[in-house]
Formats: sequence, C-alpha cells, structure tokens
Amino acid sequence: MGETEYKIAVASGDGIVVNSHFGRAKTFWIFALKNGELKHLETRYVVPVCEMGTHDEARLKENVERLSDCTHILAARIGDGARAVIESYGINVYELPGIIAESVDKMIRYEMVNKLFE
Repeated sequence: MGETEYKIAVASGDGIVVNSHFGRAKTFWIFALKNGELKHLETRYVVPVCEMGTHDEARLKENVERLSDCTHILAARIGDGARAVIESYGINVYELPGIIAESVDKMIRYEMVNKLFE
C-alpha cells in the first residue's frame, strides 16, 4: 500500500515556523510530503484577507483559490468563516502553530488516528 502524498500550504512569515493567522498572512510556504520527506516547493504571496478589523470576502475566496491545489493548510489561527470556505474547496485546515516540520508531524498523526475510526 502506497503512502499518501500531501501538498501543504503553511501560513508563515519565515518558512520555519507556522506563525501567521490565516487572514493576516502575506506568505504561504508550499511543501510536499511524500515518503516521509518534507520538501519546500515554492513560496506564494497573497494580499491579507483581514485588515484593520474588517474581512474582505472576495479576497478570502481569491486567496483560497490560489491555494486550491493544496491538500492541507496550516496556520497559527483561523476564523470559522475562513475555515468553512477552505473546507468547501475540499482542503483540510489545521491550527498548529510551531516549527513547521513538527506541526506537519502532528497533523499526520492526527489524521492517522482519525482513519482508525472510519
């Protein structure tokens, strides 16, 4: 049985730590995880959805579409509205602040446990 391949968009200001709120993120680091190896593919820049307490719904959709080739999104925080839009695209989303490799590991472990109950 083959291992699942993941394409993960990480809301990060530095590419080391999951440290950005989804709606305030300007940078998403795109990683592939295959056969246990995490590899940086590219960095994508977006215009933040949240500015000065307001949310731009059109920009939210635009940013999610820009990340729609990803299977997962990791962010330090994410609001319920943004989560619903992301999930409507079939993308799994997690709030997992921390070192990117460690956050990805936690995500994979969580999904493995959930598959036991399917």
